[in-house]
Amino acid sequence: MTRELATLLRTLRQSRALAAKEDIAEVAAILSPASREAVRLGDDCAAIPDGDGYLLLASEGFQDSFVRAMPWFAGYCGVMVNVSDIAAMGGRPTAVVDALWSDTSEAAASILAGLHNGADAYGVPVVGGHTNMRSSHNSLSVAILGRARHLLTSFDARPDEVLIAAIDLRGRWHDPHPFWDASSSLRGVEGAARLRGDIELLPSIAEDGLSRAAKDISMAGLLGTALMLAECSGVGMTIALDDIPRPKSAPMERWLSAFPSYGYLLTARPDDAEEIMARFHGRDIAAAVIGRCDSTLRLDVIWDGEKETYWDLAQTPLMGFAP
Repeated sequence: MTRELATLLRTLRQSRALAAKEDIAEVAAILSPASREAVRLGDDCAAIPDGDGYLLLASEGFQDSFVRAMPWFAGYCGVMVNVSDIAAMGGRPTAVVDALWSDTSEAAASILAGLHNGADAYGVPVVGGHTNMRSSHNSLSVAILGRARHLLTSFDARPDEVLIAAIDLRGRWHDPHPFWDASSSLRGVEGAARLRGDIELLPSIAEDGLSRAAKDISMAGLLGTALMLAECSGVGMTIALDDIPRPKSAPMERWLSAFPSYGYLLTARPDDAEEIMARFHGRDIAAAVIGRCDSTLRLDVIWDGEKETYWDLAQTPLMGFAP
């Protein structure tokens, strides 16, 4: 098992999705604000102080190949993934705008239909944007505005807190892409109510003081997302792979590379973990304690009794956002 675990972790470390997170350091070096205290870089959204809370601002861009291959789903994802980012910060979405380039009006119509369906499902209006239907390519970018009363951040995980994974397993793969989709097949009033109620769990957890740190599981996969959370908070983590909620039919390597439509990592005081998990379980969302935070600055992984280091942030930063 030691060799199998080491091979698995090496494969995940060499993924293009994780390499894309390393690119963030180069971008941040150019665009970094004069004061990191004003709006901290490295979170799922920019959290802008506003009155008694925060405005949340985020955006997502989609590769041309994905938009061309799955135009409707790309449009739907434009809303879905942005709403997830807002929720991961303890917020509620307000509105989205889009920037669309397409080579034909027919291609644009499919993308916009997906965007419209996603907006209806999550109750987030599309309030404007930019459109070009005479482009040489098909591309989509969507930005979102939200608001939070109490933040969940990437910077507030602490040693001795537990790490919880909450993932909606009631989904399906969108082959050949690594998307685990438990959202786009839901239809009508009942489906929309379920999606919105599931999203509401995150701001409620934040407002009730049960957690201070969270991230939604991104294209970097579960371990990559945990690594980003650990780096921003200046902590280490130990994660037990067998404790991660996982569909029975999903091989471990594929699941650790997956981008779930509803998947979050949260840290919490051990005494608050049961209450957090009970809230997810109450909505039929799988949730489990999968690890613990420590002060090592390493992300260590346990599988079938064997332990390996996935990443040592003290030796090799990922995004360069260590405190």
